[in-house]
Amino acid sequence: MTLLPWVTAVTGLSLLCWLWLACCQGLFWRTDLRMPPHRPEPVLWPAVAIVVPARDEAAVLPLSLPGLLAQKYPGRARVILVDDHSSDGTADVARALADQCPEGLPLTVTTPPALPAGWTGKLWAVRHGVELAGEVEWLLLTDADIAHGPETLAALVSGAQAGRLDLVSQMARLRTETRWEQLIVPAFVYFFAQLYPFRWSNRPGARTAAAAGGCSLVRREALERAGGVAAIRGAVIDDVSLARAVKRGGGRTWLGLAERPEELRVLSVRPYPGLGPLWRMVSRSAYAQLRHSPPLLLGTVLGLALIYLVPPVATVAGPLTGHWGLAATGAAAWALLTATYLPMTRYYDRPAPAALLLPFTALLYLLMTVDSAVQHYRGRGAAWKGRTY
Repeated sequence: MTLLPWVTAVTGLSLLCWLWLACCQGLFWRTDLRMPPHRPEPVLWPAVAIVVPARDEAAVLPLSLPGLLAQKYPGRARVILVDDHSSDGTADVARALADQCPEGLPLTVTTPPALPAGWTGKLWAVRHGVELAGEVEWLLLTDADIAHGPETLAALVSGAQAGRLDLVSQMARLRTETRWEQLIVPAFVYFFAQLYPFRWSNRPGARTAAAAGGCSLVRREALERAGGVAAIRGAVIDDVSLARAVKRGGGRTWLGLAERPEELRVLSVRPYPGLGPLWRMVSRSAYAQLRHSPPLLLGTVLGLALIYLVPPVATVAGPLTGHWGLAATGAAAWALLTATYLPMTRYYDRPAPAALLLPFTALLYLLMTVDSAVQHYRGRGAAWKGRTY
């Protein structure tokens, strides 16, 4: 009985947190930030280079590279695939795919020098691609596992030009074919938006800055003004670091969700067939997101528990113990968190009841974050394809 006031207070605090998050956290839960449907076309289409860092990506390139080569772009554009010392024939696969698209954009396949100290492999490859791009006005930085619709590049450039932006980024639609993907993936985007509300990030002068590494169109001049790729050379979470650097240099950024029409799609084709690969995908960078800080880790664990775990526990425990007020408060908080998650489940074509599972998914993310810290202190943090940062 002596614990009841404390449990009731914690549940009430959880409800207050959700009222604040729903109303005051940049409307992070909305999914309507997309590229404007009607974009005035530039009088002169600027030159663009598409830079694709790739390490052991032979399996996914047939699903992604043809879409880049088939871009319907009215101006001058080329694709630069930087083979980051792959061992699976990535470069050969890329050249063979280009031979099958003789009327597509020209493709250059290159390999960077050996990885120097202080750089992540991806950013070292991106730097090499940017150097080869020559005097172009725009650079589209994308990943080897991202499939683009044929009109994506033109839409990004026209949107950037019309909005006088220096960085335009779209959060790719991630694959949700397996049950684990359906459970984990929508929450991944939801949590990212909660941490970096898109509307705040898109506001000039706001401290919040974010981008999505799978699809970021950046003005070359703005990148150079921000210090170039070297300014973020050691960043594990390179997309957010890029947006911050561009904003610090006085640039304007925009981030939104990928469009749904096939011609404008930005779709991740990398499969995550089970919980293990998804777990590693999240835990690889979770502790880096917390700047490897034990106090931030503790605060994150307590925060996740308060916001996502307390409501369902109180909802179930209230009737079992005869404390209906506790159950009502917990149910109200659970209903509110479910309501904020519904737009994201719709975006990923999930049924409405799936939103009720967010607390369970949040528990998995809590465990992934703790595991990320454990792996960091074991010297295995941020491991990716044979490299550990």
